[in-house]
Order: sequence, then C-alpha cells, then structure tokens
Amino acid sequence: MAKLCKKPAAAKAQGALRELWPGQSVELLKALHILTRDGALNADSRRKLKQVLHLANLIRPALDAAFAVRDQPVLADLGAGKSYLGFVLYDLFFRGQGRGVVIGVEARPDLIETSKAIAAASGFERMRFVESAIRDAALPEGRADIVTALHACDTASDEAILFALRHDAKFVALVPCCQAELASELEGSKKPQRQLWRHPIQRREFGAHLTNVLRGLFLEAHGYKVRVTELTGLEHTLKNEFIFAERHQRANARAKAEYDRLVEQFGVQPKLLAAA
Repeated sequence: MAKLCKKPAAAKAQGALRELWPGQSVELLKALHILTRDGALNADSRRKLKQVLHLANLIRPALDAAFAVRDQPVLADLGAGKSYLGFVLYDLFFRGQGRGVVIGVEARPDLIETSKAIAAASGFERMRFVESAIRDAALPEGRADIVTALHACDTASDEAILFALRHDAKFVALVPCCQAELASELEGSKKPQRQLWRHPIQRREFGAHLTNVLRGLFLEAHGYKVRVTELTGLEHTLKNEFIFAERHQRANARAKAEYDRLVEQFGVQPKLLAAA
C-alpha cells in the first residue's frame, strides 16, 4: 500500500517543479540541495524555491532595465552564502541572454569553493566569486548595475548600501535580517519617546524598524527612489522586509533633511551610514 501512495506524491512533486521551474536546470536545483538526487521536491524545498523565485520576480524590472542599456550588465550578490540567489538569477535571466556577469561576494572560503564547483558543473561561465567581506570588496569592473543582499544580518545591509554607492549601482535590492545595533543604542536613551522601546522585545522590533526607515532615507538622500514591501508571507519568515531602490539623481536634499531630523529625534543612527 505504501508503494502505491508514492506515485501520486511523486507526480504531484514533479508537477509543482514544472510549474515553478519551467525549462530551467534541474541539475542546478539538485546541486543546491533544493531537490533530492532523484528529483523529489519536498514541502520545505518547495517553500524555499518559491521564496527565491518570488524575490527573483521582484528584482526582474532591474534586470530588464540593465539588459536594455548595458551590453554586459553586472549583478553583485553580497554576502552570497551558498549563492542560491545568484545561481537562480543566472539560470533564469543571464543564461538565456548569453551576456552579463553575476558576481557572488562571500567571506567564507569553503562556500566560495563550493559555489565555484557548482558554477563549473552547471556551465555558468559568466558567474564569478570574490572572497571578501562586503565592506572590503571591490569588483574588477569598478561598477555594479544591480546590487543584491539577501538576509544580510545586522550591519551587513549598511555595508551593502555603501558598496552600491562605491560601485555606482543603478539598483539596490535588500532583504535585511537580524538587526541589533540601534536596539543596543536605544537601551540607555533618555529621549522623551523612550516608552516606545522600554521593553526588550519592543526595543528589538522598534530598533529594526527604525534602522530600515533610516536606510531608506539614506538611499533617497543619495538620489534613489525607494520602495519597501513584503518579501513573502509571515508564515515563512519574520525577516520579511524588501527594500528596492532605483537611482534617478545624485542627491536629494529633502530626504537628507528628513534623515537628519529622525537622527536628531531619536539620537541614534547606523554608524556605517553616519561615517559615509
């Protein structure tokens, strides 16, 4: 009886895969351990793939714009980890175009070596990997058309913003993760608004919210148009804020004034942004 139940489940998994990943590299998903070796797609894998594909669709307008104006567009994925996002974006967009470069920046050498092996096995010749912390990373091209940072913890999102400015990025796509810097600064604050963060759980959440508000204003002050939206359902992750920025001008004095006003009001700001 157990054997009979496996066939419908397997067929359902394959149907889901065809729907989510039509015409793309199944071997890549196996190498990334999103699929099992026999091609099975379990519930956790399906959820992970849906999240990455949803993020890819949110970034797609930036990719379309970059391919329209650049012969060799450059996407830099910062704090790349196992390079899930970079591999998926390459397979979905760069592979078919036959041009453009995806660069994964990651500080851990073991993950760099694994990613290089997967790229070589997949025939992804225009994927490169830079072993570096985000704050120290520099691209040979001197520019990046699109900068992404998925689940960049604490100050890594600020490092990604500064990287984007150094490399004159037209687009920035951030999904910040755990953020403790401003919460620790707010702990001893005597500001009149301190009741907003008196309890530790509220201080952690308020600090994270204030951090992302300041990040958005900082990007706007540097000429970006910023949109903040939900990445995916809260049932999947509480780290759910997607910050998407497109540069339209070199500076915005009104946004800079709003940034400075908030810093004065709350008495805190991300140190990396303050030093920029």
